[in-house]
Amino acid sequence: MKLTQAQLAKYMDHTMLKPEATAEMIDKTVEEARKYNTASVCINPYWVKRVHEGLEGTDVNTCTVVGFPLGATSTASKVFETKQAIADGADEIDMVINIGELKGGNDQAVEDDIRAVAEATHAEGKLLKVIIENCLLTDEEKKRASKLTVKGGADFVKTSTGFSTSGAKAQDVKLMREAVGPDFKIKAAGGIHSLAEAYDMIEAGANRLGVSASVKILEEAAKQD
Repeated sequence: MKLTQAQLAKYMDHTMLKPEATAEMIDKTVEEARKYNTASVCINPYWVKRVHEGLEGTDVNTCTVVGFPLGATSTASKVFETKQAIADGADEIDMVINIGELKGGNDQAVEDDIRAVAEATHAEGKLLKVIIENCLLTDEEKKRASKLTVKGGADFVKTSTGFSTSGAKAQDVKLMREAVGPDFKIKAAGGIHSLAEAYDMIEAGANRLGVSASVKILEEAAKQD
């Protein structure tokens, strides 16, 4: 696989989710996203307004996280966070499922949680990605979670928060692709640090990559253009 730097940049949610991120670090992330024209900048909800303003005049989206990173907040809290983030300027919402309910076999609770956030997101014409946190799931649970994401009305299923025991794996992306079919979108995130790893995820079926090492990877891509 070979993509140009510009093509690869549009796969990337340029990410700064560190709890210790300062305003200066957030502004640097925005500046990098503007330079490389990434798909989005993904930040914690506190920074949405600042990032949205910083991206004005570009086609780079503002992406934020909801129920992050554990997914164990109430559905009402997730919906409130979503509405607030969109009011602040978010174009894309990445929510975490209720992992405990999935593992406990309460699929209806998981689907209902996703649907409530999907409805709040789509009411404003925005995109919803659903993080299933693969590293905590069996293969059977990964497939179920992926299918529940489709049933719940989201736009993407996403591998990981990047804050648990491990991040994206190409094998998991393949498994998710089998579960959701050829047309539903998949985001791979967490632990993607090189051009080879980015290509592995795309070849496995990822439509979007959550990456904090975007600049390093895109500079690698430029060398092969």
